[in-house]
Amino acid sequence: MSDLLRATPGELVDLVRPVLFDEGELSEGDVVRAFALGAWTGVVEPGDAVGGVVRSVLGPAVGLRAVLEAVVGCDEPRPGLLAGRLLDAGATRDDVERLDLARALTRWRPRLETAVIVRSFRTARAVGSRLLVPGAPGWPSALDDLGEHAPVALWARGASSVPPPSASVAIVGSRAASAYGEQVSADLAGGVVDHGLAIVSGAAYGVDGAAHRAALAASATTMAVMAGGVDHLYPAGHDTLLHRIVDTGVMISESPCGGKPSRWRFLQRNRLIAALTAATVVVEAGGRSGSLNTAAHAQSLGRPVGAVPGPVTSPSSVGCHALIRSGLAECITSADDVLALAGVATDLVATSLQGRRLAPETMRVLDALSTTATRETDELAVASGLSLETVRDVLAELDLSGAARRHGSGWRRVRGRRDG
Repeated sequence: MSDLLRATPGELVDLVRPVLFDEGELSEGDVVRAFALGAWTGVVEPGDAVGGVVRSVLGPAVGLRAVLEAVVGCDEPRPGLLAGRLLDAGATRDDVERLDLARALTRWRPRLETAVIVRSFRTARAVGSRLLVPGAPGWPSALDDLGEHAPVALWARGASSVPPPSASVAIVGSRAASAYGEQVSADLAGGVVDHGLAIVSGAAYGVDGAAHRAALAASATTMAVMAGGVDHLYPAGHDTLLHRIVDTGVMISESPCGGKPSRWRFLQRNRLIAALTAATVVVEAGGRSGSLNTAAHAQSLGRPVGAVPGPVTSPSSVGCHALIRSGLAECITSADDVLALAGVATDLVATSLQGRRLAPETMRVLDALSTTATRETDELAVASGLSLETVRDVLAELDLSGAARRHGSGWRRVRGRRDG
């Protein structure tokens, strides 16, 4: 532990620089702050209020040093030393007494080992993880809505950056999803990404996995919010899925590399899913489903919540029905409902094509397009019985109107947007 107290900014550069999202010029203060925030992610559990107060009053770097000084070189933590630093920095005695610093230092002490902290940075570099810190490029400012419960920092791994919360939708639900739940999850995700939105979920079995897979199938952005470090692909049965997310999307966690998922961390990560999206949709949820916890966080943040109705005999839909019955969630039956919930305009095609009699060629190309499968231009020409030149002209018109979108080298019809 004393090694960290003696470290200089120059010694931290090689450790911190490779994992920082921002590749611009860094001052010594930037390096020290980034290291301290990265270290804090491993010292405290998500949502640790005492750690939040220490960082708020003293700053992340000075706060970390004060905590180290309170535990280094003694058999028992010295809460009085930390309390003195907080009082000197302007905290009131009543506030300090309410923190129970002795208990906080006792639970933090096992995680303040230099080797553990350094290893988390080196592992992050090895797996290509990036450190996102508040106020720096790449940090999603929507997390600031969590106030004192906001994460210390985020560790991100993947080809994409964190998608804009205003253009993201959370689709969550039961791990033990029924075939109905997985199909609805995939259909909703597929319809949402047709409008350029990203899908955010927790990479769990069932509903989460179906939503991620649908986004990947559409070559759209999807983000998995993990309960453990991004070096640990959990659950193991989703190893292939998570590698695909890393290849084209992004995984994030507030736990450093080496952090293991736990029930507590699963519940805590749900607040990030809610905060990082414009709306949360619960597809299937039992009476005690963790996805109801995500919905509760969204409600507390003022984010809209939707729930999908299911068979009245299905235990997997009890939670969804309760949300709808109580008025805490909108009833969701289609991707258009999700888009409306998220405040996304869905009438692009209606306003551009409505009132016009569509040309026969346009109708034939629309009929040849699929909302789920990508069709090449030559396939569309064969299916519609039109020339390649005519199909290209029609596709250009449909692209401008929003009725069709290019996916790779092919095309898909935008779900729910067939007019005539």
